[in-house]
Amino acid sequence: MKIGILGSGAIGSAFARALARAGIEATIANSRGPSSLEALVAELGPSIRGGTREKVAAAEMVLVAVPWSKLPGALAALPAWNGRIVIDANNPIEAPLFKPAALNGRTSSEVFADWVPGARVVKAFNHLKAQLISDDPRAEGGRRVLFYSGDDAQAKSEVALLIDQLGFFGLDLGALAIGARLVQFPGGSLPVHHLVRFE
Repeated sequence: MKIGILGSGAIGSAFARALARAGIEATIANSRGPSSLEALVAELGPSIRGGTREKVAAAEMVLVAVPWSKLPGALAALPAWNGRIVIDANNPIEAPLFKPAALNGRTSSEVFADWVPGARVVKAFNHLKAQLISDDPRAEGGRRVLFYSGDDAQAKSEVALLIDQLGFFGLDLGALAIGARLVQFPGGSLPVHHLVRFE
């Protein structure tokens, strides 16, 4: 499955590092263009390439990790999603003020889903610090836990498979309206908890 990464900040870069460690190919893009990613791509090795927003958005699975206020612009004027999987790795808050976004009672993933019409949205990779995503998920002697949630069973199974391939233990929290509320920051009860599954 072709993987795209939209956003090269802390989470997007950490996800790219996790993929590179596992030898999984992906294309990463940001708002500044492929040339701004040359150093990161050189660091990560041949499995990760820099590209345009459009190229990234055309992948079968796309992780989006962009500051909340910039998400509408980052997702605007992209090709139709047509059922492709979009991983929402965003939180409705950002530096420097860290003021929660107004969600009007919805989860951030439900709002996010409106910006990617036609996509199958899965919430994942947002509740841990970036370093814990890029580091070895077996460092504590078990497997680091990654939560995920979504409304499409097949999309969730594809994301769960990727989580497993990266060495993490995936834990399904159910539908977006339930699971995404548990992991979004601020407000959720699970963000920043570093859990390990021992087998």
